[in-house]
Amino acid sequence: MNRVAIDLGFMQIYWYSIIILIAIFTGVTIVYLEAKKQRISLEDFTDLFFCTVIYGLIGARIYYVLFNLNYYLSNKLEILEVWNGGLAIHGGIIGGLLYVIYFSRKRKYNFLKLLDMMVVGLIIAQSIGRWGNFFNQEAYGPVVSLAHLQKNMIPNFIIERMKILGEYHEPTFYYESLWSLNGFIILLIIRGFKNIKVGSLTGAYCIYYSIGRLYIESLRMDSLMIGNFKVAQIVSIILILLGIYLILRPIIFKKSELYHNLNNTKREEF
Repeated sequence: MNRVAIDLGFMQIYWYSIIILIAIFTGVTIVYLEAKKQRISLEDFTDLFFCTVIYGLIGARIYYVLFNLNYYLSNKLEILEVWNGGLAIHGGIIGGLLYVIYFSRKRKYNFLKLLDMMVVGLIIAQSIGRWGNFFNQEAYGPVVSLAHLQKNMIPNFIIERMKILGEYHEPTFYYESLWSLNGFIILLIIRGFKNIKVGSLTGAYCIYYSIGRLYIESLRMDSLMIGNFKVAQIVSIILILLGIYLILRPIIFKKSELYHNLNNTKREEF
């Protein structure tokens, strides 16, 4: 299967780029529908959408390049060749998050409410975006037997695409895509709950996605590394802890406020 989807002679359009654009469009559409419910103006949404996506893509690329710095210092022109792959999800989250922080302060929106509005679209975009790895033959795991893949009911076209240098590999991109798709459904259900606390949906996203990524990353052979540690696993642990905090945050603050009120009452009585 050719990585090039369209060859115009003077320009080549890669499947990877097409998949990423489809992922962005799908995610943004879902976020837009929720933004309408939240009565966010079209002007504000347009600002949020374009800049968050741009900052996210820049962050995803910078993150990947930094963890492959020795290679890119010797091949500087390749830094811009994003169609060859090399967009790190965690870097994209960091880049997009920085703009959302700025946007929320500039336009006076609740930061956590904005994140809750965005994470459902984000996780389905991640699910779709992983198929760019399929066309680029990346994000794969260790060598396994054909029988192993067939036993796990992996579609044959995926099995053959993950046959690299004559050996079959675990299609970890596929596992993460399915995990994220399932997460999309779960987050939609959670979002429908009544009286859900602000930040809880974002917390659920952080915990759910990171648990899957923590395991799947253990299988990958092309992970970004810090010494002997896989960067994505370190970030996943941090996000799980952050997610737990976001879910428990209303309880923590409520108890803190209750303690404060009781303490003041005692002082007044004294």
